[in-house]
Amino acid sequence: MPDHTVSVIDLFSVGIGPSSSHTVGPMRAAMAFIAELGYIPARVKVELRGSLAATGVGHGTDRAVLLGLVGWTPTTTTPDVAPKPGEPVAPRGVIEGPDGAVEYEVEFNPTPVARHPNCVIFDAWNADGERVATRKEYYSVGGGFILDRDGMEAQRNRSGVDTARHGETVPFEFHTGAELMQLCEEHCLSIAEIMRANEEAMHGWDAVRDHLDTVWNVMQECVSNGLKSEGTLPGGLGVSRRAPRLYRLLTAEYEASTSRGLDAMEWVNLYALAVNEENAAHGQIVTAPTNGAAGIIPAVMHYCRDFTDGFNAERARDFLLTAGAIGVIIKTNASISGAEVGCQGEVGSASSMAAAGMCAMLNGTPQQVENAAEIALEHNLGLTCDPVGGLVQVPCIERNAIGGVKAINAARLAKLGDGTNIVTLDDVVETMAATGRDMMTKYKETSMGGLAVQLGLPVNITEC
Repeated sequence: MPDHTVSVIDLFSVGIGPSSSHTVGPMRAAMAFIAELGYIPARVKVELRGSLAATGVGHGTDRAVLLGLVGWTPTTTTPDVAPKPGEPVAPRGVIEGPDGAVEYEVEFNPTPVARHPNCVIFDAWNADGERVATRKEYYSVGGGFILDRDGMEAQRNRSGVDTARHGETVPFEFHTGAELMQLCEEHCLSIAEIMRANEEAMHGWDAVRDHLDTVWNVMQECVSNGLKSEGTLPGGLGVSRRAPRLYRLLTAEYEASTSRGLDAMEWVNLYALAVNEENAAHGQIVTAPTNGAAGIIPAVMHYCRDFTDGFNAERARDFLLTAGAIGVIIKTNASISGAEVGCQGEVGSASSMAAAGMCAMLNGTPQQVENAAEIALEHNLGLTCDPVGGLVQVPCIERNAIGGVKAINAARLAKLGDGTNIVTLDDVVETMAATGRDMMTKYKETSMGGLAVQLGLPVNITEC
């Protein structure tokens, strides 16, 4: 048996915006560092390296790490916790939280370490000035997942990428799309049924069911919050929230006429915008599988809820389980980190996962579901990650709307076919990984290429 298994509980987690790899991951790294140390020391130096430094200010990385040191978590942190989103964080000072206080120093160093573009390094001292931790490294590897140096070395020695569960035994082991298709055929099971059996073996069905229900509820709450929250997003770009106005416009037009064929797509756009505006405002969202792509799966699930028949809590669980299976394959064989492979790993992965879930809701066969996932990911190959100003706003918010519509189109196109395809999901995942390796660093979440440079709005990097 392999020593690692990805779970939907890890792929879909409740957290804060605006970035899973640049906000949630670094906060979890700080939490892990304190847990390993066993107490909050008197002083901590935090060094943000590579992409975490290049776009750290815009992503609130410094705020997230400091809050994680003193007891805040991705599920307990709210936008009103000081320092508030968008407020400058002093390079030196004292941070207080539920578990205590610590004197800190934050250094931004955009030079990456060799092992991964997202690295945070901790040094710590006690009240007597004695060093109690030296150069403790953690890596934020996408979707809020973290690895320490030993974990990163272990990853380098196996074929896949980072995973969350070690030593787990599951009844239906798979790592590729081909293996998943073979299991579905041999056991006459759907993809959701395969995933349910594996998740039940790892966690028990009650825990999995409760988690999936929480994920769907938080997604709906996030959309609801995004539809009613007005104002300008933090960060300095002056991006206004559009979802409330669009909601009022669509509601009025929908009441006046429902005859236009693309009404549903406009609502999908709205749902995605609402989620990602909440994410950009550092609100509570679901990493699905990342924050930067957090609007795609909720938007498609809302489409299923509002524009298809029979979508209920059980169907929502099946959607998430099916999408999760595709996420497992992508994460195991490529990456969901924008800093590692560009936005094809974030929006591309989310669109692929959503397409699979949607096709399953259309009662597609496992082969059609795999085809839907392949179509959506294939047409995101090469997508760069170039957040203007280092913020998850332009082009990220609109990109989620496009990704949601693309997922639905891929699902419907696959459902019209017989499940056969020349290019398989495994082919596209492998190609995505290779494309990410070949992609220039400036196009991978550094805000040093693409639209970020074209618009002449460089990232603000704090010098310490």
